[in-house]
Amino acid sequence: MDVKTLVNNTKLYLFDMDGTLYLGDRLYDFTIELLSQIRRTGGKYLFMTNNSSKSVADYVKKLEKLGIAATREDFMTSSQATAFYLKQNHPGKTLYVCGTRSLVAELESEGFTVTTDLDKVECIVMGFDTELTFQKLHDVSYLLLTRPELPYIATNPDLVCPTEFGSVPDCGSVCIGIKNATGKEPVVIGKPSPLMPQLAMAKLGYKPEETAVVGDRIYTDVKSGINAGCTGVLVLSGESTLQTLAESDVKPHLVLESGAEILTELKKM
Repeated sequence: MDVKTLVNNTKLYLFDMDGTLYLGDRLYDFTIELLSQIRRTGGKYLFMTNNSSKSVADYVKKLEKLGIAATREDFMTSSQATAFYLKQNHPGKTLYVCGTRSLVAELESEGFTVTTDLDKVECIVMGFDTELTFQKLHDVSYLLLTRPELPYIATNPDLVCPTEFGSVPDCGSVCIGIKNATGKEPVVIGKPSPLMPQLAMAKLGYKPEETAVVGDRIYTDVKSGINAGCTGVLVLSGESTLQTLAESDVKPHLVLESGAEILTELKKM
């Protein structure tokens, strides 16, 4: 596939954010015009992120600071997908959340009760916790070892989160630490699961063949698109490199230096 074919076939773009549209607090030069051109040419887009450390309201504020106008309806996050999964599989259960206050608020807004009273916990949720404490790791380990029947859910499998200086440990790395301590592995909700692209397509009424997932990680972004039957587009503006691509069993339908190449093609329409 080439960029022209991608643009001609795609009606819905599902964009990863950090490493794809911006890096940390630095917006890529092409991003605002790219989003504008997609809408100008009759397309739609959603921001689709595995990062559960921020609520949708937090992301709206972050994008506004970067100069991108956005509303709650423009997002599909791993927090939202986790809430959907919990409603389908563990409705009404009281949660212990190893995550940020934003993730707790997001789950509470979906009707869940979150507690730190370990005797009342009915389900464990792990997120990308930028407020992580040893007490939380202790509590999760205690719950998994003393009550192994508890459902154990992780919002995303990402090993690292990119920053302007490199990377920091993400939810997947913390889950590996918990596995080393307890032997337990969670059910993982975010990308590469097809659930987020599927929910996004259902929300806006598009088919897989009309949808492209664009991101900087093969093992989450691209794989989730492929798993959902969509076009998987890798951009080399974030975590992945040509070496990462060469070593990966999962191969994108298209590899681009950045989203600027999509913008160039859209401007020809």
